[in-house]
Amino acid sequence: MASASLAFPSLQPQFRPSRKSYKHSDRRVVSFPIYASVSEKPSVPVPPATVEQHESQKLPIRKIPGKYGLPFVGPVADRLDYFYNQGRDEFFKSRSQKYQSTVFRANMPPGPFIASNPRVIVLLDGKSFPVLFDVTKVEKKDLFTGTFMPSTDLTGGYRMLSYLDPSEPHHGKIKSLIFFLLKSRRDHVIPEFQSSYTELFETLESELAAKGKSSFGEANDQAAFKFLSRALYGTNPADTKLGLDGPGLIQKWVLFQISPILVLGLPRFMEELVIHSFRLPPFLVKSDYQRLYEFFYESSGHVLDEAERVGISREEACHNLLFATCFNSFGGMKILFPNMLKLIGRAGVKLHTQLAREIRTAVKSNGGKVTMAAMEQMPLMKSVVYESLRIEPPVALQYGKAKRDFVIESHDAAFEVKVGEMLFGYQPFATKDPKIFERAEEFVPDRFVGEEGERLLKHVLWSNGHETESPTVGNKQCAGKDLVVMFSRLLVVELFRRYDSFEIDVGTSALGAAVTVTSLKRASF
Repeated sequence: MASASLAFPSLQPQFRPSRKSYKHSDRRVVSFPIYASVSEKPSVPVPPATVEQHESQKLPIRKIPGKYGLPFVGPVADRLDYFYNQGRDEFFKSRSQKYQSTVFRANMPPGPFIASNPRVIVLLDGKSFPVLFDVTKVEKKDLFTGTFMPSTDLTGGYRMLSYLDPSEPHHGKIKSLIFFLLKSRRDHVIPEFQSSYTELFETLESELAAKGKSSFGEANDQAAFKFLSRALYGTNPADTKLGLDGPGLIQKWVLFQISPILVLGLPRFMEELVIHSFRLPPFLVKSDYQRLYEFFYESSGHVLDEAERVGISREEACHNLLFATCFNSFGGMKILFPNMLKLIGRAGVKLHTQLAREIRTAVKSNGGKVTMAAMEQMPLMKSVVYESLRIEPPVALQYGKAKRDFVIESHDAAFEVKVGEMLFGYQPFATKDPKIFERAEEFVPDRFVGEEGERLLKHVLWSNGHETESPTVGNKQCAGKDLVVMFSRLLVVELFRRYDSFEIDVGTSALGAAVTVTSLKRASF
Protein backbone atom coordinates (compact mmCIF):
# COMPACT_ATOMS: atom_id res chain seq x y z
CA MET A 1 0.00 0.00 0.00
CA ALA A 2 2.89 2.42 -0.52
CA SER A 3 4.35 4.74 -3.06
CA ALA A 4 8.04 4.28 -3.65
CA SER A 5 8.63 7.99 -3.49
CA LEU A 6 6.67 8.43 -0.29
CA ALA A 7 7.10 5.47 1.95
CA PHE A 8 9.89 3.13 0.93
CA PRO A 9 12.27 5.08 -1.30
CA SER A 10 15.08 2.51 -1.24
CA LEU A 11 12.79 -0.12 -2.75
CA GLN A 12 13.24 1.65 -6.06
CA PRO A 13 15.79 -0.37 -8.08
CA GLN A 14 19.28 0.65 -7.03
CA PHE A 15 21.48 -0.41 -9.93
CA ARG A 16 25.18 0.10 -10.58
CA PRO A 17 25.77 1.74 -13.98
CA SER A 18 27.69 -0.44 -16.40
CA ARG A 19 30.01 0.70 -19.12
CA LYS A 20 28.35 -1.77 -21.43
CA SER A 21 25.49 -0.80 -23.66
CA TYR A 22 23.34 -2.78 -26.04
CA LYS A 23 21.66 -1.63 -29.21
CA HIS A 24 17.97 -2.59 -29.56
CA SER A 25 15.59 -1.20 -32.17
CA ASP A 26 18.07 1.54 -33.14
CA ARG A 27 18.29 2.78 -29.56
CA ARG A 28 21.09 2.49 -27.05
CA VAL A 29 20.09 0.97 -23.71
CA VAL A 30 22.29 1.43 -20.65
CA SER A 31 22.70 -1.79 -18.66
CA PHE A 32 22.54 -2.11 -14.88
CA PRO A 33 24.08 -5.39 -13.69
CA ILE A 34 23.34 -7.41 -10.58
CA TYR A 35 25.21 -10.69 -10.36
CA ALA A 36 24.18 -14.07 -8.97
CA SER A 37 23.49 -17.54 -10.31
CA VAL A 38 21.11 -20.35 -9.40
CA SER A 39 20.07 -22.33 -12.44
CA GLU A 40 22.31 -25.16 -13.60
CA LYS A 41 21.35 -24.05 -17.10
CA PRO A 42 21.54 -20.25 -17.03
CA SER A 43 18.36 -18.51 -18.05
CA VAL A 44 18.74 -16.17 -21.01
CA PRO A 45 15.38 -14.39 -21.20
CA VAL A 46 14.27 -12.83 -24.44
CA PRO A 47 14.98 -9.08 -24.23
CA PRO A 48 12.05 -6.68 -24.08
CA ALA A 49 13.31 -5.39 -27.43
CA THR A 50 11.46 -8.33 -29.02
CA VAL A 51 8.24 -6.58 -28.06
CA GLU A 52 9.49 -3.09 -28.84
CA GLN A 53 10.42 -4.03 -32.41
CA HIS A 54 6.81 -4.95 -33.15
CA GLU A 55 5.68 -1.54 -31.98
CA SER A 56 7.51 0.17 -34.83
CA GLN A 57 5.78 -2.04 -37.40
CA LYS A 58 2.33 -1.56 -38.88
CA LEU A 59 0.24 -4.45 -37.60
CA PRO A 60 -2.81 -5.61 -39.58
CA ILE A 61 -6.20 -4.57 -38.22
CA ARG A 62 -8.18 -7.69 -37.35
CA LYS A 63 -11.76 -8.04 -36.22
CA ILE A 64 -11.86 -9.23 -32.62
CA PRO A 65 -12.78 -12.93 -32.80
CA GLY A 66 -15.18 -14.73 -30.48
CA LYS A 67 -18.84 -14.55 -29.67
CA TYR A 68 -21.06 -14.02 -26.65
CA GLY A 69 -23.87 -16.39 -27.59
CA LEU A 70 -27.54 -15.93 -26.86
CA PRO A 71 -28.57 -13.76 -23.89
CA PHE A 72 -28.57 -15.75 -20.64
CA VAL A 73 -27.64 -19.01 -22.41
CA GLY A 74 -24.21 -17.83 -23.58
CA PRO A 75 -23.10 -16.32 -20.24
CA VAL A 76 -24.28 -19.37 -18.26
CA ALA A 77 -22.53 -21.75 -20.67
CA ASP A 78 -19.29 -19.77 -20.38
CA ARG A 79 -19.66 -19.70 -16.59
CA LEU A 80 -20.01 -23.48 -16.41
CA ASP A 81 -16.95 -23.90 -18.64
CA TYR A 82 -14.94 -21.40 -16.57
CA PHE A 83 -15.71 -22.94 -13.19
CA TYR A 84 -16.31 -26.64 -13.89
CA ASN A 85 -16.18 -28.08 -17.41
CA GLN A 86 -12.75 -26.68 -18.29
CA GLY A 87 -11.43 -24.67 -15.37
CA ARG A 88 -10.05 -21.16 -15.55
CA ASP A 89 -6.76 -21.72 -17.40
CA GLU A 90 -8.19 -24.13 -19.95
CA PHE A 91 -11.16 -21.79 -20.51
CA PHE A 92 -8.79 -19.10 -21.81
CA LYS A 93 -6.26 -21.42 -23.45
CA SER A 94 -8.85 -23.33 -25.50
CA ARG A 95 -10.46 -20.16 -26.82
CA SER A 96 -7.13 -18.57 -27.66
CA GLN A 97 -6.19 -21.68 -29.66
CA LYS A 98 -9.60 -21.82 -31.33
CA TYR A 99 -9.44 -18.21 -32.48
CA GLN A 100 -5.66 -18.19 -33.05
CA SER A 101 -5.56 -14.96 -31.08
CA THR A 102 -4.62 -13.72 -27.61
CA VAL A 103 -7.40 -11.13 -27.93
CA PHE A 104 -10.99 -12.37 -28.24
CA ARG A 105 -14.54 -11.94 -26.98
CA ALA A 106 -16.09 -14.02 -24.17
CA ASN A 107 -18.44 -13.80 -21.21
CA MET A 108 -16.90 -13.54 -17.74
CA PRO A 109 -18.55 -14.85 -14.56
CA PRO A 110 -20.70 -14.37 -12.65
CA GLY A 111 -23.24 -13.42 -15.34
CA PRO A 112 -26.97 -13.90 -14.60
CA PHE A 113 -28.41 -12.87 -12.24
CA ILE A 114 -25.64 -10.91 -10.54
CA ALA A 115 -23.91 -9.12 -13.46
CA SER A 116 -26.14 -7.41 -15.99
CA ASN A 117 -23.47 -7.36 -18.71
CA PRO A 118 -20.84 -10.14 -18.62
CA ARG A 119 -19.43 -9.37 -22.09
CA VAL A 120 -15.70 -8.63 -22.22
CA ILE A 121 -12.76 -8.45 -24.61
CA VAL A 122 -10.14 -10.84 -23.22
CA LEU A 123 -6.43 -9.85 -23.26
CA LEU A 124 -3.97 -12.69 -22.70
CA ASP A 125 -0.57 -11.43 -23.89
CA GLY A 126 1.99 -9.15 -22.32
CA LYS A 127 1.71 -6.53 -25.04
CA SER A 128 -2.05 -5.89 -25.00
CA PHE A 129 -2.54 -6.35 -21.24
CA PRO A 130 -0.92 -3.04 -20.09
CA VAL A 131 -3.65 -1.00 -21.78
CA LEU A 132 -5.59 -1.75 -18.58
CA PHE A 133 -3.18 0.57 -16.72
CA ASP A 134 -3.73 3.52 -19.06
CA VAL A 135 -6.36 5.67 -17.36
CA THR A 136 -6.51 7.96 -20.41
CA LYS A 137 -8.01 5.04 -22.32
CA VAL A 138 -9.87 2.98 -19.71
CA GLU A 139 -12.14 3.80 -16.80
CA LYS A 140 -11.76 1.86 -13.54
CA LYS A 141 -14.98 2.92 -11.82
CA ASP A 142 -16.64 0.05 -9.90
CA LEU A 143 -14.57 -2.60 -11.74
CA PHE A 144 -12.30 -3.90 -8.96
CA THR A 145 -14.10 -7.26 -8.80
CA GLY A 146 -15.02 -7.34 -12.48
CA THR A 147 -18.39 -7.27 -14.21
CA PHE A 148 -20.20 -6.93 -10.88
CA MET A 149 -19.68 -4.81 -7.78
CA PRO A 150 -20.38 -6.10 -4.25
CA SER A 151 -22.99 -4.24 -2.21
CA THR A 152 -21.73 -1.15 -0.39
CA ASP A 153 -23.66 -2.52 2.60
CA LEU A 154 -20.52 -4.61 3.10
CA THR A 155 -18.36 -1.49 3.42
CA GLY A 156 -20.41 0.85 5.56
CA GLY A 157 -22.34 2.31 2.64
CA TYR A 158 -19.23 3.74 0.96
CA ARG A 159 -17.49 2.93 -2.31
CA MET A 160 -13.93 2.00 -1.41
CA LEU A 161 -10.77 3.37 -3.01
CA SER A 162 -10.36 0.22 -5.10
CA TYR A 163 -13.66 1.00 -6.85
CA LEU A 164 -12.92 4.67 -7.54
CA ASP A 165 -11.63 5.95 -10.87
CA PRO A 166 -8.73 8.45 -10.65
CA SER A 167 -11.00 11.06 -12.22
CA GLU A 168 -13.21 11.03 -9.10
CA PRO A 169 -12.25 13.71 -6.52
CA HIS A 170 -12.18 11.34 -3.56
CA HIS A 171 -9.72 8.99 -5.25
CA GLY A 172 -6.76 11.31 -4.79
CA LYS A 173 -7.70 12.22 -1.22
CA ILE A 174 -8.09 8.64 -0.04
CA LYS A 175 -5.01 7.34 -1.84
CA SER A 176 -2.99 10.20 -0.32
CA LEU A 177 -4.31 9.15 3.09
CA ILE A 178 -3.00 5.61 2.51
CA PHE A 179 0.37 7.09 1.55
CA PHE A 180 0.30 9.13 4.77
CA LEU A 181 -0.34 6.01 6.83
CA LEU A 182 2.51 4.12 5.21
CA LYS A 183 4.99 6.95 5.51
CA SER A 184 4.16 7.54 9.16
CA ARG A 185 4.65 3.86 10.07
CA ARG A 186 7.42 2.73 7.72
CA ASP A 187 10.02 2.36 10.49
CA HIS A 188 7.85 -0.26 12.21
CA VAL A 189 7.55 -2.66 9.26
CA ILE A 190 10.77 -4.66 9.65
CA PRO A 191 10.74 -5.11 13.45
CA GLU A 192 7.04 -5.98 13.57
CA PHE A 193 7.39 -8.44 10.70
CA GLN A 194 10.28 -10.13 12.47
CA SER A 195 8.32 -10.33 15.71
CA SER A 196 5.11 -11.66 14.14
CA TYR A 197 6.80 -14.20 11.88
CA THR A 198 9.17 -15.42 14.58
CA GLU A 199 5.99 -16.41 16.40
CA LEU A 200 4.76 -18.12 13.22
CA PHE A 201 7.96 -20.16 12.91
CA GLU A 202 7.75 -21.16 16.56
CA THR A 203 4.17 -22.33 15.99
CA LEU A 204 5.22 -24.38 12.97
CA GLU A 205 8.07 -25.97 14.90
CA SER A 206 5.91 -26.91 17.88
CA GLU A 207 3.20 -28.42 15.66
CA LEU A 208 5.80 -30.33 13.67
CA ALA A 209 7.21 -31.76 16.88
CA ALA A 210 3.74 -32.77 18.09
CA LYS A 211 2.03 -33.89 14.85
CA GLY A 212 4.74 -34.28 12.24
CA LYS A 213 3.19 -31.58 10.06
CA SER A 214 1.82 -28.05 10.33
CA SER A 215 -0.55 -25.95 8.22
CA PHE A 216 1.26 -22.86 7.00
CA GLY A 217 -1.98 -21.16 5.97
CA GLU A 218 -3.55 -21.13 9.42
CA ALA A 219 -0.39 -19.84 11.11
CA ASN A 220 0.14 -17.29 8.32
CA ASP A 221 -3.36 -15.86 8.73
CA GLN A 222 -2.71 -15.02 12.40
CA ALA A 223 0.82 -13.74 11.73
CA ALA A 224 -0.25 -11.56 8.80
CA PHE A 225 -3.08 -9.83 10.65
CA LYS A 226 -0.94 -9.39 13.75
CA PHE A 227 1.89 -7.91 11.67
CA LEU A 228 -0.35 -5.47 9.79
CA SER A 229 -2.09 -4.34 12.98
CA ARG A 230 1.15 -3.81 14.86
CA ALA A 231 3.13 -2.29 11.99
CA LEU A 232 0.48 0.07 10.61
CA TYR A 233 -1.55 0.92 13.73
CA GLY A 234 0.67 0.10 16.70
CA THR A 235 -1.97 -2.23 18.16
CA ASN A 236 -1.76 -5.91 19.01
CA PRO A 237 -5.22 -7.33 18.23
CA ALA A 238 -4.80 -10.01 20.90
CA ASP A 239 -4.83 -7.22 23.51
CA THR A 240 -8.18 -5.83 22.32
CA LYS A 241 -11.79 -7.02 22.26
CA LEU A 242 -11.09 -8.48 18.82
CA GLY A 243 -8.68 -11.04 20.26
CA LEU A 244 -7.61 -13.69 17.77
CA ASP A 245 -10.85 -13.51 15.79
CA GLY A 246 -9.63 -11.04 13.15
CA PRO A 247 -8.56 -13.47 10.37
CA GLY A 248 -11.76 -15.51 10.62
CA LEU A 249 -13.96 -12.42 10.49
CA ILE A 250 -12.03 -11.07 7.50
CA GLN A 251 -12.30 -14.29 5.53
CA LYS A 252 -16.04 -14.47 6.06
CA TRP A 253 -16.49 -10.81 5.08
CA VAL A 254 -14.33 -11.21 1.95
CA LEU A 255 -16.27 -14.34 0.97
CA PHE A 256 -19.49 -12.34 0.90
CA GLN A 257 -17.85 -9.93 -1.56
CA ILE A 258 -16.18 -12.28 -4.04
CA SER A 259 -18.13 -15.54 -3.72
CA PRO A 260 -19.70 -15.02 -7.19
CA ILE A 261 -16.27 -15.59 -8.77
CA LEU A 262 -15.06 -18.44 -6.52
CA VAL A 263 -15.34 -22.22 -6.49
CA LEU A 264 -15.65 -23.43 -2.92
CA GLY A 265 -15.80 -27.17 -3.52
CA LEU A 266 -19.51 -27.49 -2.84
CA PRO A 267 -21.75 -29.57 -5.13
CA ARG A 268 -22.04 -27.79 -8.47
CA PHE A 269 -25.79 -27.23 -8.36
CA MET A 270 -25.48 -25.73 -4.88
CA GLU A 271 -22.67 -23.34 -5.84
CA GLU A 272 -24.49 -22.30 -8.99
CA LEU A 273 -27.66 -21.50 -7.09
CA VAL A 274 -26.28 -20.09 -3.85
CA ILE A 275 -23.19 -18.07 -4.81
CA HIS A 276 -22.98 -17.78 -8.61
CA SER A 277 -26.57 -16.75 -9.37
CA PHE A 278 -27.49 -14.66 -6.34
CA ARG A 279 -25.63 -12.49 -3.85
CA LEU A 280 -25.13 -13.59 -0.28
CA PRO A 281 -27.09 -11.15 1.95
CA PRO A 282 -24.80 -8.60 3.67
CA PHE A 283 -26.77 -8.60 6.93
CA LEU A 284 -25.34 -12.05 7.71
CA VAL A 285 -21.90 -10.51 8.30
CA LYS A 286 -22.97 -7.11 9.63
CA SER A 287 -22.03 -7.84 13.24
CA ASP A 288 -18.69 -9.37 12.19
CA TYR A 289 -17.86 -6.32 10.12
CA GLN A 290 -18.81 -4.02 13.00
CA ARG A 291 -16.26 -5.74 15.23
CA LEU A 292 -13.55 -5.13 12.64
CA TYR A 293 -14.66 -1.53 12.17
CA GLU A 294 -14.51 -0.80 15.90
CA PHE A 295 -11.00 -2.26 16.08
CA PHE A 296 -9.74 -0.03 13.28
CA TYR A 297 -11.56 3.05 14.54
CA GLU A 298 -9.98 2.69 17.98
CA SER A 299 -6.52 1.95 16.55
CA SER A 300 -6.14 4.59 13.82
CA GLY A 301 -6.71 7.89 15.58
CA HIS A 302 -3.77 9.79 14.06
CA VAL A 303 -4.77 8.70 10.54
CA LEU A 304 -8.40 9.70 11.10
CA ASP A 305 -7.20 13.10 12.32
CA GLU A 306 -5.30 13.50 9.04
CA ALA A 307 -8.38 12.41 7.10
CA GLU A 308 -10.48 15.17 8.67
CA ARG A 309 -7.74 17.67 7.90
CA VAL A 310 -7.90 16.84 4.16
CA GLY A 311 -11.70 16.72 3.99
CA ILE A 312 -12.57 13.05 4.48
CA SER A 313 -14.96 12.08 7.25
CA ARG A 314 -13.54 9.86 10.00
CA GLU A 315 -16.16 7.25 9.19
CA GLU A 316 -15.35 7.03 5.47
CA ALA A 317 -11.63 7.03 6.22
CA CYS A 318 -11.99 4.19 8.71
CA HIS A 319 -13.94 2.02 6.26
CA ASN A 320 -11.19 2.60 3.69
CA LEU A 321 -8.42 1.76 6.16
CA LEU A 322 -10.22 -1.44 7.05
CA PHE A 323 -10.64 -2.37 3.39
CA ALA A 324 -7.05 -1.54 2.46
CA THR A 325 -5.67 -3.51 5.41
CA CYS A 326 -8.02 -6.49 5.42
CA PHE A 327 -9.08 -7.01 1.81
CA ASN A 328 -6.02 -5.68 -0.04
CA SER A 329 -3.08 -6.34 2.30
CA PHE A 330 -4.21 -9.30 4.42
CA GLY A 331 -5.91 -10.85 1.40
CA GLY A 332 -2.72 -10.43 -0.62
CA MET A 333 -0.57 -12.05 2.05
CA LYS A 334 -3.04 -14.92 2.38
CA ILE A 335 -2.66 -15.71 -1.33
CA LEU A 336 0.94 -14.68 -2.04
CA PHE A 337 2.82 -16.18 0.91
CA PRO A 338 1.63 -19.80 0.48
CA ASN A 339 2.27 -19.54 -3.27
CA MET A 340 5.80 -18.28 -2.64
CA LEU A 341 6.45 -21.07 -0.15
CA LYS A 342 5.14 -23.59 -2.70
CA LEU A 343 7.39 -22.31 -5.49
CA ILE A 344 10.51 -22.05 -3.33
CA GLY A 345 9.84 -25.37 -1.63
CA ARG A 346 9.47 -27.21 -4.92
CA ALA A 347 12.67 -25.62 -6.28
CA GLY A 348 14.69 -27.79 -3.90
CA VAL A 349 17.73 -27.79 -1.64
CA LYS A 350 20.13 -26.21 -4.13
CA LEU A 351 18.13 -22.98 -4.24
CA HIS A 352 17.55 -23.09 -0.48
CA THR A 353 21.28 -23.33 0.18
CA GLN A 354 22.12 -20.47 -2.16
CA LEU A 355 19.43 -18.24 -0.64
CA ALA A 356 20.59 -19.04 2.89
CA ARG A 357 24.20 -18.26 2.02
CA GLU A 358 23.37 -15.00 0.24
CA ILE A 359 20.99 -13.78 2.93
CA ARG A 360 23.20 -14.62 5.89
CA THR A 361 26.27 -13.09 4.25
CA ALA A 362 24.46 -9.82 3.51
CA VAL A 363 22.99 -9.60 7.01
CA LYS A 364 26.38 -10.29 8.59
CA SER A 365 28.03 -7.57 6.50
CA ASN A 366 25.37 -5.11 7.72
CA GLY A 367 26.08 -5.56 11.40
CA GLY A 368 23.87 -8.60 11.83
CA LYS A 369 20.69 -6.62 11.20
CA VAL A 370 18.05 -6.95 8.50
CA THR A 371 17.74 -3.55 6.86
CA MET A 372 16.52 -2.31 3.52
CA ALA A 373 20.17 -1.68 2.57
CA ALA A 374 21.03 -5.27 3.46
CA MET A 375 18.18 -6.62 1.34
CA GLU A 376 19.43 -4.61 -1.64
CA GLN A 377 22.58 -6.76 -1.43
CA MET A 378 20.56 -9.96 -2.01
CA PRO A 379 20.03 -10.15 -5.80
CA LEU A 380 18.94 -13.77 -5.83
CA MET A 381 16.41 -13.23 -3.04
CA LYS A 382 14.97 -10.21 -4.85
CA SER A 383 14.71 -12.16 -8.10
CA VAL A 384 12.92 -15.03 -6.34
CA VAL A 385 10.31 -12.59 -5.04
CA TYR A 386 9.78 -10.99 -8.46
CA GLU A 387 9.57 -14.39 -10.11
CA SER A 388 6.94 -15.48 -7.59
CA LEU A 389 4.93 -12.34 -8.35
CA ARG A 390 5.33 -12.97 -12.08
CA ILE A 391 4.36 -16.62 -12.23
CA GLU A 392 1.49 -16.49 -9.72
CA PRO A 393 0.32 -12.88 -9.33
CA PRO A 394 -1.90 -12.46 -6.24
CA VAL A 395 -4.55 -10.61 -8.28
CA ALA A 396 -5.14 -12.57 -11.47
CA LEU A 397 -8.02 -10.60 -13.00
CA GLN A 398 -7.95 -6.98 -14.20
CA TYR A 399 -10.71 -4.92 -15.82
CA GLY A 400 -11.14 -1.59 -17.55
CA LYS A 401 -13.93 0.02 -19.59
CA ALA A 402 -12.97 1.86 -22.78
CA LYS A 403 -13.37 5.65 -22.38
CA ARG A 404 -13.16 6.17 -26.14
CA ASP A 405 -12.54 4.34 -29.39
CA PHE A 406 -8.94 3.18 -29.71
CA VAL A 407 -6.74 0.41 -31.13
CA ILE A 408 -5.01 -2.22 -29.01
CA GLU A 409 -2.16 -4.39 -30.24
CA SER A 410 -1.12 -7.95 -29.51
CA HIS A 411 2.19 -9.24 -30.85
CA ASP A 412 0.55 -10.25 -34.14
CA ALA A 413 -2.40 -7.96 -34.85
CA ALA A 414 -4.23 -4.76 -33.98
CA PHE A 415 -7.86 -4.60 -32.85
CA GLU A 416 -10.39 -1.79 -32.76
CA VAL A 417 -12.10 -1.23 -29.40
CA LYS A 418 -15.25 0.87 -29.12
CA VAL A 419 -16.15 3.25 -26.31
CA GLY A 420 -17.98 1.49 -23.48
CA GLU A 421 -16.60 -1.99 -24.21
CA MET A 422 -15.22 -3.89 -21.22
CA LEU A 423 -11.62 -5.08 -21.39
CA PHE A 424 -10.47 -7.98 -19.25
CA GLY A 425 -6.93 -9.21 -18.71
CA TYR A 426 -5.94 -12.59 -17.30
CA GLN A 427 -2.60 -11.76 -15.76
CA PRO A 428 -1.13 -15.27 -15.26
CA PHE A 429 -1.10 -15.65 -19.06
CA ALA A 430 0.15 -12.11 -19.75
CA THR A 431 3.09 -12.53 -17.38
CA LYS A 432 3.92 -15.94 -18.80
CA ASP A 433 4.01 -14.63 -22.37
CA PRO A 434 6.56 -16.78 -24.26
CA LYS A 435 7.31 -13.90 -26.62
CA ILE A 436 8.62 -11.93 -23.63
CA PHE A 437 9.92 -14.58 -21.22
CA GLU A 438 12.02 -17.59 -22.12
CA ARG A 439 10.92 -20.74 -20.23
CA ALA A 440 7.85 -18.68 -19.41
CA GLU A 441 5.94 -21.48 -17.67
CA GLU A 442 8.85 -22.37 -15.38
CA PHE A 443 9.80 -20.93 -12.02
CA VAL A 444 13.31 -19.63 -12.78
CA PRO A 445 14.71 -18.24 -9.50
CA ASP A 446 17.42 -16.07 -11.08
CA ARG A 447 15.29 -14.78 -13.96
CA PHE A 448 15.58 -11.14 -12.83
CA VAL A 449 19.29 -11.23 -11.97
CA GLY A 450 21.80 -9.62 -14.31
CA GLU A 451 21.53 -7.16 -17.14
CA GLU A 452 18.78 -8.81 -19.19
CA GLY A 453 16.87 -9.84 -16.08
CA GLU A 454 16.67 -6.30 -14.76
CA ARG A 455 15.21 -5.08 -18.04
CA LEU A 456 12.45 -7.68 -17.80
CA LEU A 457 11.09 -6.17 -14.60
CA LYS A 458 8.81 -3.86 -16.57
CA HIS A 459 6.86 -6.96 -17.61
CA VAL A 460 6.06 -7.88 -13.99
CA LEU A 461 2.51 -6.52 -13.69
CA TRP A 462 1.01 -7.84 -10.44
CA SER A 463 0.46 -4.34 -8.95
CA ASN A 464 -1.92 -3.09 -11.66
CA GLY A 465 1.10 -1.40 -13.19
CA HIS A 466 4.65 -2.08 -14.34
CA GLU A 467 7.14 -3.08 -11.63
CA THR A 468 9.42 -0.28 -12.82
CA GLU A 469 6.74 2.35 -12.14
CA SER A 470 5.35 3.82 -8.93
CA PRO A 471 1.82 4.37 -7.60
CA THR A 472 0.50 7.94 -7.65
CA VAL A 473 -2.81 9.61 -6.87
CA GLY A 474 -3.39 9.80 -10.63
CA ASN A 475 -3.13 6.08 -11.43
CA LYS A 476 -4.64 2.82 -10.21
CA GLN A 477 -1.39 1.09 -9.34
CA CYS A 478 -1.55 -0.60 -5.95
CA ALA A 479 -0.89 2.01 -3.28
CA GLY A 480 1.00 -0.64 -1.29
CA LYS A 481 3.14 -1.92 -4.18
CA ASP A 482 6.44 -1.42 -2.40
CA LEU A 483 5.11 -2.62 0.95
CA VAL A 484 4.07 -5.90 -0.69
CA VAL A 485 7.52 -6.32 -2.24
CA MET A 486 9.14 -5.46 1.07
CA PHE A 487 7.25 -7.92 3.25
CA SER A 488 7.60 -10.63 0.57
CA ARG A 489 11.36 -10.12 0.72
CA LEU A 490 11.21 -10.22 4.51
CA LEU A 491 9.44 -13.59 4.44
CA VAL A 492 12.24 -15.12 2.36
CA VAL A 493 14.93 -13.44 4.45
CA GLU A 494 13.52 -14.54 7.80
CA LEU A 495 12.84 -18.04 6.50
CA PHE A 496 16.43 -18.63 5.41
CA ARG A 497 18.03 -16.85 8.34
CA ARG A 498 16.37 -19.47 10.50
CA TYR A 499 16.39 -22.59 8.30
CA ASP A 500 18.74 -24.25 5.82
CA SER A 501 15.89 -25.96 4.02
CA PHE A 502 12.28 -27.10 4.35
CA GLU A 503 9.85 -29.60 2.86
CA ILE A 504 6.16 -29.19 2.12
CA ASP A 505 3.03 -30.87 0.83
CA VAL A 506 0.81 -28.77 -1.43
CA GLY A 507 -2.94 -28.93 -1.91
CA THR A 508 -5.46 -26.44 -3.27
CA SER A 509 -7.86 -23.96 -1.75
CA ALA A 510 -10.40 -21.48 -3.08
CA LEU A 511 -7.74 -18.74 -3.04
CA GLY A 512 -4.61 -20.62 -4.11
CA ALA A 513 -2.17 -23.09 -2.59
CA ALA A 514 -2.80 -24.93 0.67
CA VAL A 515 0.69 -25.57 2.07
CA THR A 516 1.50 -28.05 4.81
CA VAL A 517 5.03 -27.91 6.23
CA THR A 518 6.46 -31.38 6.81
CA SER A 519 10.09 -30.58 7.64
CA LEU A 520 12.19 -27.63 8.80
CA LYS A 521 15.99 -27.94 8.91
CA ARG A 522 17.43 -25.40 11.34
CA ALA A 523 20.35 -23.21 10.24
CA SER A 524 23.68 -25.02 10.44
CA PHE A 525 26.10 -22.42 9.08
